[in-house]
Order: sequence, then C-alpha cells, then structure tokens
Amino acid sequence: MPAAGTSWGRYPLPAPGTQRIAPLQDRNGPLPGFERHALPYGNGRSYGDSCLDPGGVLLHARGLDRFIGFDAETGVLECEAGALLAEITDLVLPKGWFLPVSPGTCLVTVGGAVANDVHGKNHATAGSFGDHVLELELLRSDGTRHVCGPAVEPGLFRATVGGLGLTGAIVRARLQLRRVHGPAMEVETRRFGRLPEFFALSRETAASEYRVAWVDCLARDAALGRGVYSHGSHAASGVRAPAPPRRVPGMPFVPPFSLVNGISLRVFNTLYYRRAPSEPRRRVQHYRPFFYPLDGIGHWNRMYGPHGFLQYQCVVPPAAEEAAIAEILDRIAASGQGSFLGVLKQFGHRVAPGLMSFPRPGTTLALDFPFRGRPTLDLLDALDGVVMAAGGAVYPAKDARMSPAMFQASFPNLGRFREHLDPRFSSGFWRRVTG
Repeated sequence: MPAAGTSWGRYPLPAPGTQRIAPLQDRNGPLPGFERHALPYGNGRSYGDSCLDPGGVLLHARGLDRFIGFDAETGVLECEAGALLAEITDLVLPKGWFLPVSPGTCLVTVGGAVANDVHGKNHATAGSFGDHVLELELLRSDGTRHVCGPAVEPGLFRATVGGLGLTGAIVRARLQLRRVHGPAMEVETRRFGRLPEFFALSRETAASEYRVAWVDCLARDAALGRGVYSHGSHAASGVRAPAPPRRVPGMPFVPPFSLVNGISLRVFNTLYYRRAPSEPRRRVQHYRPFFYPLDGIGHWNRMYGPHGFLQYQCVVPPAAEEAAIAEILDRIAASGQGSFLGVLKQFGHRVAPGLMSFPRPGTTLALDFPFRGRPTLDLLDALDGVVMAAGGAVYPAKDARMSPAMFQASFPNLGRFREHLDPRFSSGFWRRVTG
C-alpha cells in the first residue's frame, strides 16, 4: 500500500505536515476531533487527490477491518468499511462465493469501493459496486449515525455511493455476493488490428459476463486503436484452476527518473500486441491474473519515478463513442506521451446507483501517463475537450487535474448531491473542482 496520506499516482504529493492522520479503530466510537475539515481514507488506491485533504485530517479506516457476519447460504456479508476486497475473497471463495463487482485491484477497502462506486469488467451484466450494497452505516461529523440503503434514507444512500467520502465516514456495510464454483475462469483472448474491430468484438461477445481490451495507444493511422480483447466467465463446476502466479517483488525504491518513456513504451506495446493470438484462444486461468494482473507486482507505481503519474479515465456515450475514442487515441499517439496500461471496455445501460457514480452507458478508456509537467497537463486538457464535446465524463477516483467546468459537465446530479454533503468533510479534489 502507499504511505498513509498519499495517493497511488504519487501526484500530487502533499507537503509534509499538511495532513494529520487519525486512525479509526472502533466503529461504535466517535470520530476523532478535528479543527477544520476531515476525509475518510482507506488504502490509498485512488490515483489523484480525491483521497487527500491538505490542511485537514485523514480518518484512516484500515483499522476497521473486522468481519461482522457472513451467511454462507444467501451470500450476504456484513463487514467493517476498512476490510480489503482481497480479505473478503479469501474468506468467501472457499465457501463458493465471490465479489459481484471488482475493480482492477483487490487492495481497496469496502468503504473506498462504495465511495468511488467502483466498476469492473462486468458492468454490462452486474452494474457497479453500489448495486450490490444492501445497507451502510454512516457516521457524520455531528456524531449522528445513519443506517441507509436503497429503501431506507435512499437520498443519503445515493449520495454516499460514489460520493467520494464527502457525506460522512462509512463504518460498516452489508453486501450481496455472487455464487461461483471456485477460483477458475474460462477466458478467450485474441488480438484485433484497429478500433472498429473492438466494437465489433464487443457486440459479438455481449453474452459474456466479463469483457475488456488492452489498447496500444501509440499505434496510428491504419493501426489506430489496435489491441488485445479478452472475454470470459467463472468456470463451471469441476473445472480446476491453475495455481496463481507468484508475486513479483516489484520496485524496492523510486528511481530517479521514470522508467516509462517513449522507448520502453514502444517496445512493450509492440511485444504485448504481437504475442497475443491472432485467432481466438480459449484457456482456463486463475481469477487473480484475470482480475488483478498488476497486484502481483509490488509497488509498481514507483516505476514512474519521483514525479509520479496521472491516470486518465473517461467515458463517452454510445452516439459518439467510436469517433471520440479514435480522436483521443490519435491525440495521445501524436503527443508521444503513451501508456502501456491502456484499458478499453464498454459499460452497460443500467441506471447508476449513486448520484455521483461514474459508470454510464458508453465506452470507457483508462490510461496512465508519467507526469512530465505542462506537456502532460496540456494533453489531458485537450482530451477533456474531446470528452466534453461528446457529452462524456472523467472519473474523479483517477483524477488529479480536471477543471471545475469538466467536473460539472461530468456530473449532472451535482446539485442534488450537495444537499447531502457533510459540512465538515472535504478533500483536495473537492476544493479544486468546486472552487
């Protein structure tokens, strides 16, 4: 995990001493005292400043990691908000249950998963994390406690799901899990030569539960948008999973410069694309490399060097998705500021559970960029322009620089959300995008 008080992208880095860390240990106890403002903080896996509160107090919730109850017949789990998704899986998978929705890392807390309404490769069939939350307990700065859910205080519930920790501190949750037969996944993979093939494959495999593509953001012209497409589902009963891969030690320190540069990106992207099969190839694999390929590499975020990196994730609606994604990829390739972590997938048409939920109908693209100062900020501002013109949105959990105008355009329910804010909860992100 990152050091408490930082984010996974390591940008921005708060000045030392500007945030006080106050651990939460007792879900039934009061919040620690604070003079100005505070923000719940889980495992620090948000990429930008949505989990930071310069000048305030971070309520570090990892100490709230207890399991309260689990019904192995119904798959209903009750736990404290600081429990990691990895810890939940370790508990429930031997009993035939699995997370209904998971992001690309299992090292996030339940509270963080709710506050960012995280999504996974199965949004089209399962929605986002908030769709499977049965109940929350929220502790507000005035000491009041609110038990809320889809049918109990639904307004506060919808504000808290995707609410970036700004409605209070989540201290516990009840979740509905889904049945599986074991750790095995049946997956089909193939490479595609250009962007229109991605959309064709998405339509052809609409019946698959999980669908995702890696995209080569350096490819241009006839190869624009080429990538590797994977789709699959949990394996049937009796299918054995291979052993999970061993964890790679990863980066023991932050190098003096970014190891992600034009040369390393071009070599990696070309090799990764070429090694993928040109025709569909089916195989059985363990769930960990399918869902969490980067969790097996310790401290991989350090490879971007002392200045960190910015992740950019956007979604554009169906009417504009193919043209907008093509323009975004073309601008990135022309800039030379590519990424080897290019993830492309389509959301479903479900109504979002949260007022500030990011998932919505359309295509989403996520990429990492080594921070190079003004050139990187200018590129991402230009991508914002494409997204805004298409009627799309940028994801706050991955952001460290979007403008107030982009934020307001991304979230039309912002006015309704403000009605449920805790007046003493804030974040660097919130102050930046609201002035």
